[in-house]
Amino acid sequence: MKILITGAFKINKEQEKLLKKFGYSLYFHKDEKKKISPKFYDVDGVICNSLFLYNNIKDFKNIKFIQLTSAGFDRVPIDYIKKKRIKIFNAKGVYSVPISEWVVLRILEIYKKTREFEKLQKQHKWEKIRDIEELTGKVVGILGFGDIGKEIAKRLKPFGVKIFVCDIRDVKDKLIEKRYNTENIYEFLKNIDILVISLPLTEKTKGLLDYKKLKIMKKDSILINISRGEVIKEKDLIRILKGKKFKGVYLDVFENEPLPSDSPLWDFENVYITPHNSFISDKVNDRLFKLIVKNLRSL
Repeated sequence: MKILITGAFKINKEQEKLLKKFGYSLYFHKDEKKKISPKFYDVDGVICNSLFLYNNIKDFKNIKFIQLTSAGFDRVPIDYIKKKRIKIFNAKGVYSVPISEWVVLRILEIYKKTREFEKLQKQHKWEKIRDIEELTGKVVGILGFGDIGKEIAKRLKPFGVKIFVCDIRDVKDKLIEKRYNTENIYEFLKNIDILVISLPLTEKTKGLLDYKKLKIMKKDSILINISRGEVIKEKDLIRILKGKKFKGVYLDVFENEPLPSDSPLWDFENVYITPHNSFISDKVNDRLFKLIVKNLRSL
């Protein structure tokens, strides 16, 4: 079986050796944004992330499976894949742990005033900050309760928070204290202290968080987005931020990446920006490789 591996998966020598031992012929294309060589069109499978945003999947006449390095399916022509009955796997469960750890860190940073203490340290000032808050009793709203949402809930629950969930599905979990369907999203948003967005990007979720929905949230609430930037209407978020809303906003994803240097989001005191980095850890490569092997062996 011929497999094309793009630069989206940083395969090491041991992993490469193991796949070859299993009888797979490996081919490599480092930059997904570059036009692929026709010599790769006859491969049986592809391990990639956004290859098909820049290359036409119809050129791959023999393709039987796709292994994504991402959790989401928003960067592949999913309708065509289903029509052609091409097997497709996502990176389910690979990034849930580092992302959920990142979310816990960010929430604590806001309530424990980390940024303020760092400023004082740079000024060599010994000055107590009194308005420190606990997580105990806070209501965490998780918008989208898949693998990542569950891991976030699992790590936050020991802090004594209440977990509210809003999801299109009728999800059930002992961690959830209250569940809302998406038709009741306004009720969900106005009752939470912390919103964590962990939705997949689809036609229905694109632009879901608009001005009207953001406005209904509590003035001193926290907003965290680790899903896809397009789930929030950035212009509406900027408009809301100008009105001094939100105790803190953590954004790891954006409508356009990299975030343009002239974006107003850089300059808000209560906005924290990271470059789509929350999924990275020392263990994700090994976890992803094990999943890839498992999926390949299932074909």
